[in-house]
Amino acid sequence: MMLRWIQRALFAVAIVTLGYSAFVMADTWMFQREESRELTQLVVKQPAARAPDSPPKAAIKGLIGRIDVTRLGLSVVVMEGTSAHTLRRAAGHLEGTALPGEPGNVVISGHRDTLFRPLKDIRRNDIVQVTTSAGEFRYRVVSMKIVSPDDASVLDSDGSDLLTLVTCYPFYFVGPAPNRFIVRAEKVI
Repeated sequence: MMLRWIQRALFAVAIVTLGYSAFVMADTWMFQREESRELTQLVVKQPAARAPDSPPKAAIKGLIGRIDVTRLGLSVVVMEGTSAHTLRRAAGHLEGTALPGEPGNVVISGHRDTLFRPLKDIRRNDIVQVTTSAGEFRYRVVSMKIVSPDDASVLDSDGSDLLTLVTCYPFYFVGPAPNRFIVRAEKVI
């Protein structure tokens, strides 16, 4: 009798867990689709005379832009901030770092087990395109490395225009990952 109750309880937990996972995946997909559509409308509304190197302004609800790595099939909306809520639905721009188009280091973070999973296959010289309301900015990957979570040196700028993508590592680790995977890219002129 007791075994039957335990079996039913475990089955109920499994159903709730699967339901929650399905909700999170659907919510993320719908959010990405809606924000990408909003970004497209913002880009279309921009005057043609606007300088392509002018920095973007955060749009309504903190929309920064979208990053694309065509070779990997990666296309992810970027929102301002790195809260758990933001990173569940989008990649997050680290507040206090440069915005795309500004001089300095643009730092964007994302979860390794969802939106940034394709980064496991990134290679040197891949092109990362960042689309914002102010234009498109292209960055060429120059390095990838693994660091500890408390290594803040990856946020530093050496004076050049950089893009730094941050995600947890290893990619297939279950639970909180012990390291960070860092992709560094330089702006293509």
